Parts: sequence; C-alpha cells; structure tokens
Amino acid sequence: MAIRPIVRFPDPRLRLAAQAVTSFDADLRALAQDLLDTMRAAPGLGITAPHVGVPLRIVVLELTPGEVAVYVNPAVLEASTETIRHAEGSVSMPGLTEEIERPARVKIAYCDLDGTPQTEEAEGFRAICHQHEIDQLDGIFWIDRLSRLKRERVVKRFGKLGRG
Repeated sequence: MAIRPIVRFPDPRLRLAAQAVTSFDADLRALAQDLLDTMRAAPGLGITAPHVGVPLRIVVLELTPGEVAVYVNPAVLEASTETIRHAEGSVSMPGLTEEIERPARVKIAYCDLDGTPQTEEAEGFRAICHQHEIDQLDGIFWIDRLSRLKRERVVKRFGKLGRG
C-alpha cells in the first residue's frame, strides 16, 4: 500500500486521545496495511494511527517477523500488580529508549478488522507493547511515564539527535 509520514515529537497530535473506530470497511483495512508498511520502514515493532496523523484507535504490532496483529479500539481490562521494567521508545522519537516500569500482565479487549470483539491476555514484552500503544491512543506519549528528570534528559538528547 503506502508508507506514510510519521508524526514526530513534539507534535501536539501525539498528545491527543484518538477516536473510536466505527466503520470496519476497506478504508480501515487500507489504513492497517499502511500502518504495517510504515512501521516496517521506520523500523518499529508497533505503531498506532496517531503516529501517522490519523486520530483513530488502531494499533498494528509485529513482535515476531511475519506475525502481524491488528487491534481496533483496544483497551486494558485488567492489569497485574506485579511490574516489570523494559526499554521503550517510539517511531515518533527515533533513536532513543529509556526503561519504563509497567504491569507485567494485562488483559485487553479489542475488535479485529471485521469488527468482531476479542480479548487477549499478554505477559512480559507483549503486555508492555499493548500498554505502550494503548497509552499512545489515549494521548499519553511514552516519555510521560518517565520521571521529570529522565523525561527532560530524553527530550534534550532527542534535540541533539535532530541537530546532528
């Protein structure tokens, strides 16, 4: 399909909550394919429609090459009290990662591309990815999960990368 331009930090669109998808049609399938193509080109493991400037609740993950999963209108239903730390980053802020602590397990609800309701339980890295991308759909950029000091350091490093 098409590789779309990625919205770069600090674009304010990255801080807006995405709207629920209501039409499960050919346009939605085309957007999902564009997101996959864009994510692979970035490269990345996950991407949301807001990353390409489309304010809709859709996520594409490819945590294992060739195993693509599309989540429409995802939401966290349950999260464990046990937490884990993992390095996170964003296609909108390439070249930087920082460790973030999140629940180790989650249960999410979502629809597939046909609009059929689904649930998924995930743990470890997959659980982190779900939370990271759902945060983005809610207008929470990944660095918002960092302490103020770490966030300021990441933003400063990103500014230096942009000038380099």
